[in-house]
Amino acid sequence: VLAANVLQSTNGATYTVGDSTGWRVPTNNDFYDDWTNNKVFVVGDVLVFNFTTGQHDVAEVTETAYDACTTANTISTVNTGPARITLNRTGDFYFICAVPGHCSGGQKLNVEVRNGNNGTAAVPAPGPSPTTTPVANSPTTSTPPTAATPTSPGTLSPPPGTNSASSLVSTLSPVFFMAIALVLMC
Repeated sequence: VLAANVLQSTNGATYTVGDSTGWRVPTNNDFYDDWTNNKVFVVGDVLVFNFTTGQHDVAEVTETAYDACTTANTISTVNTGPARITLNRTGDFYFICAVPGHCSGGQKLNVEVRNGNNGTAAVPAPGPSPTTTPVANSPTTSTPPTAATPTSPGTLSPPPGTNSASSLVSTLSPVFFMAIALVLMC
């Protein structure tokens, strides 16, 4: 169990919401719905909302509030940009900008979060944060966490190539963590 939790927490990908557009009122009401297409979000992934403090915010709301674009019974709100939100459970997350008129103008995001990496996740662009962030695994390989290299907004990093070293790490990682867990229990 310990090993599974450690592995799951180290495999989170970082997604920059809206890529180079960031978190703002889009020109197309379906912009953020379109942005989530072909992405699979898993527990431990991080969403980075790039916005100017004072002009926007990110409010996590219920599905009902999301549909109605209302801030009644807001779950949480981040007022300082960029906002980094870790997806810490399975299920749907609903985010809106609580500035009047922004949600109804299309500044809203719904993501469905799955448990674990099922190998179909798209490789996201690293966020602009200078901190060390795990990089998403490609569909066919597993690599140890590395420092994210900030890129120009909207620039995708190429997926890591298949090689025997990454396959070896993928195979031995669970064994290594299980060995640590057993040592700690004894």
